[in-house]
Amino acid sequence: MNDVIAAARARGRSQLTEVEAGQLLSEAGVPVAETRLATTADEAVAAADALGYPLVMKVVSPDIAHKSDIGGVVVGVKDADDVRATFDQINSAVSSAAPNATVDGIAVQAMAPPGTEVIVGATTDPQFGPVMMFGLGGVFVEVMKDVAFRIVPLEERDAHQLVREIKGFPLLQGARGTEPADLDALEALILKVSEVVNANPEIAELDLNPIFASPNGAMAADAHIVLAEA
Repeated sequence: MNDVIAAARARGRSQLTEVEAGQLLSEAGVPVAETRLATTADEAVAAADALGYPLVMKVVSPDIAHKSDIGGVVVGVKDADDVRATFDQINSAVSSAAPNATVDGIAVQAMAPPGTEVIVGATTDPQFGPVMMFGLGGVFVEVMKDVAFRIVPLEERDAHQLVREIKGFPLLQGARGTEPADLDALEALILKVSEVVNANPEIAELDLNPIFASPNGAMAADAHIVLAEA
């Protein structure tokens, strides 16, 4: 069993924090924006100085699914003073909007390069087992529902086809004068996620949303992993 999963199991948790999910995926070779957990403003400043500015800061809580809806995410944090102010701002917003939520701390995260937002997910089908999904990410996944599916494990041709099956594929090719995304890097990320899901049957659900697909690569900015019941 993966060490991160084993540690969560030992604590009686069925959901990994964003920091834990990012660690598991990074160790497996999935490109995820580097994230550090801070429980004090001083720790947040130290993490920010190590990662470099600008940054993203997010609340880390197993009880809050949509962090941005309650003021739990701040993008573009520019310096140490801004880190301290944002640390207090997020904690205050969460305390007001979700007073009963367990808060593990604040994630300090390097900003991913801008690009087209896509999603890679996985779930467990009762008949077929692990199934992976790819589609447009960010807010578009709920509005457009433009997604395609494959059974795990994926091979190179599966990743190639998966990316091209969605209606939004022209956005990845470069639309309205934008540069095309690095499709090879995006397909490589999809295959790495397939390997993670295939190697860890304890994973019941996985979501990487958004992944920024840019001309220079593909990087996940948010990771969500739920474990199967023990």
